[in-house]
Amino acid sequence: MAHVVIIGGGFAGVWSAAGAALARGDARLRITLVAPNDDLVLRPRLYEPEPERATVPLRRILDPIGVEHLRAAVRTIDTGRCVVDAGGTELAYDRLVLAAGSALVRPDGLPGAERLFDIDTLDGARRLADHLRGRDGFSVVVVGAGFVGLEAATALADRGRVLLVDRADVVGPELGPGPRPEIEKALDELGIETRLRTTVTEVGDDYAVLSDGSRVPADAVVWSVGMRASGLTGQITDELDPLGRVPVDRHLRALPEVFVAGDAAAAAFDAEHTAMQACQHATPLGKVAGYNAAADLLGAPLRPFTPGRYVTCLDLGDAGGIFTRGWDRRVMATGAAGAEIKKKINQAIHPPVDDAAAILAAADRVRKELPFFPDEPADDETAA
Repeated sequence: MAHVVIIGGGFAGVWSAAGAALARGDARLRITLVAPNDDLVLRPRLYEPEPERATVPLRRILDPIGVEHLRAAVRTIDTGRCVVDAGGTELAYDRLVLAAGSALVRPDGLPGAERLFDIDTLDGARRLADHLRGRDGFSVVVVGAGFVGLEAATALADRGRVLLVDRADVVGPELGPGPRPEIEKALDELGIETRLRTTVTEVGDDYAVLSDGSRVPADAVVWSVGMRASGLTGQITDELDPLGRVPVDRHLRALPEVFVAGDAAAAAFDAEHTAMQACQHATPLGKVAGYNAAADLLGAPLRPFTPGRYVTCLDLGDAGGIFTRGWDRRVMATGAAGAEIKKKINQAIHPPVDDAAAILAAADRVRKELPFFPDEPADDETAA
């Protein structure tokens, strides 16, 4: 029996499995998802104070659609033999979907780096939450004023003193100038101090030393600087993009037998942009890659990656939220209205569970626009 193997249990991996099951229909085709974890971690929600709630059991998604789950970590991919080493077990594939995600770039040679906290993984977020649980008035240094750092800093600000540092000249440099005034306003409102053109050079038990020479109190230092695709991408090709991602074609194929999805894929969004390492792109990338891996084996037409409109939604804690549309990030909602949209998005990223028809129907909807504004009609939901 032909075999589709999917590496990764995040959004891209789970939706690759659902996409493959959708394409399979009633045909005889084995589908295996390889991931060491038992849960899908809703990574965009790990900044919240109870990160353990941001999980969905994989069995509730995979079992209803007839996808096997091999609990193992992939060590190597042999594209010549079409075999992966999964925890010491060789697993042969006819088509492979690499959806192994990305990881935080750890600082190299930073004194006290072992004391750093992060919200990149569920274990990391739990460690931070446990460390600060029951404390009020703590001092936290958040390194990195990008998307993740801003959400971490603003979530922590209601319980303690937060210092946000970044090497850049502005906060949210990758978010552009559109939402920046609202971000700066929120930081001021929450009493978050910022130090730009600065980073951390040492981490102690209760302090941090900054590159300007100052020593500041720190019950925790949260690192949120930089992401890079899984190291498994280098076993597919050595022609990776600057984020370590594998270049793919419009069907998300990298090699004749290999498709790539999610944070591991350098997929064209349009003529000027590549897909972001974010949930909103990992989900449709997974749906398309998984579908195409199965369809390719079954001789069915492949689907092109056709993403919906690009949006940004940033949670700013007690200061509300910001919702933008487009790559120029036109601000559409702020404050309480922005926070409500963020809440809806956090709900929308939960996959259906326990119901095969609902899971497969969701896998068939690659473009999904939500009518967040009464005067703005939603785009039609269309299959890719």
